[in-house]
Amino acid sequence: MSSRVLPQFDLLTPQSIPEAVAMLSQHQGQVSVLAGGTDMLLWNYIRKVKPTYLLRLSGLDELDYLNYIPGEGLIIGAKVKIVQLLEHPDVAEKFPALYQAASTFATPQIRNMATVMGNVLRGSPAGDCSCAILALGGQVVLQGPQGERLVGIDDFWVAYGVTERKNDELAVELRIPEPTSTTRSAFIRMTRVHEDLAKINVAVCLEMKQNTCQRARIAMGCVGPILVRLKQTEKLLEGQQITGELLEQLAASAQEEIAPIDDQRSTEEYRRQVAGVILRRVIEKAVGTH
Repeated sequence: MSSRVLPQFDLLTPQSIPEAVAMLSQHQGQVSVLAGGTDMLLWNYIRKVKPTYLLRLSGLDELDYLNYIPGEGLIIGAKVKIVQLLEHPDVAEKFPALYQAASTFATPQIRNMATVMGNVLRGSPAGDCSCAILALGGQVVLQGPQGERLVGIDDFWVAYGVTERKNDELAVELRIPEPTSTTRSAFIRMTRVHEDLAKINVAVCLEMKQNTCQRARIAMGCVGPILVRLKQTEKLLEGQQITGELLEQLAASAQEEIAPIDDQRSTEEYRRQVAGVILRRVIEKAVGTH
């Protein structure tokens, strides 16, 4: 028998968000939440997690919504699947980094099942949609016994596989802010084959005034235990015209700012070498010169 078979558990099927929160509160620390479920079996095997209860979100249709609200931004319910990002015209037009991350995400079968929120809650530094969301900025909405709590995406990942969500809270929504007419964003990942997890992924969100970057958010994955903002490199970019010389400086800065490791997908040396190259390419892609 395969060692990756889940142990026995009790299945919880709440029919409302308050009921789900009550179940999480009652069985704190003993519940795994199931939405798409594409990563749960492997994740539980890796972490040797044996949940006593499995809380299934299939009965919570109120969490399946994807709305673009002018002046506010993109609102993503906890049951929204990766494929729904690709089907929504405003995502491609206004949030290209997220659209590009979704379009390269795993396989069509997985995109049809995996949720955007699940990618964020997984807490993996290789999360493609998570990388794009970190660059774009935003908030995770958590619902607990005391009501609603908002956590900024910059503060949401605590350690590998660990987030700010408490055991008695249900992650219900992602909020990504409205871009301006001068916002430019892009995403690039590097893998061995398309279906693999990324060796390294990078996303940028730039506020541009002609050829000058006014504000920058640079997110990079697979170069530390969690996804990271390259804040030192962002400072070098802000207020500067994007030139070949500046891009070389940014590439060198990125190599110094990251802390990659050797693993089964790549080496520390390779990741450090290509980090600057990929960063240069994603900035050129965002501003339309690549």
